[in-house]
Amino acid sequence: MSDRIIKKGQGWRIGWKNETTDYPGLIGGEDWAIELTETEFSEFCRIFEQLAITMTSMKEELMEEEKIACEVESELLWLEVEGFPHAYSLRVILNQGRRCEGNWPAEVVKELYQEIQKLNTF
Repeated sequence: MSDRIIKKGQGWRIGWKNETTDYPGLIGGEDWAIELTETEFSEFCRIFEQLAITMTSMKEELMEEEKIACEVESELLWLEVEGFPHAYSLRVILNQGRRCEGNWPAEVVKELYQEIQKLNTF
């Protein structure tokens, strides 16, 4: 793995740098970005995956036109997905220190999730 990985798509950015720094992780949208500690980045990836799995499993429980919102909070951050099981927005709030907030629209969340799964090998 190279020392620095930055992935971008329409409406999202994610990155990781393998160096000693307080904030090796990066998440961002079209016009915002937040640097994350290693623990925050790992927690973001873990909770996002948990919510993505939950949304996929809800497909069988909801009628086609039904929307749902699911949220998970840890000591470090809060994530919420909202929409349909196949298309939902994602919102994140850091709970400690910097108190940052960001969100991604439903059109970009699937691609962001796919890239996080590829990146989450460090």
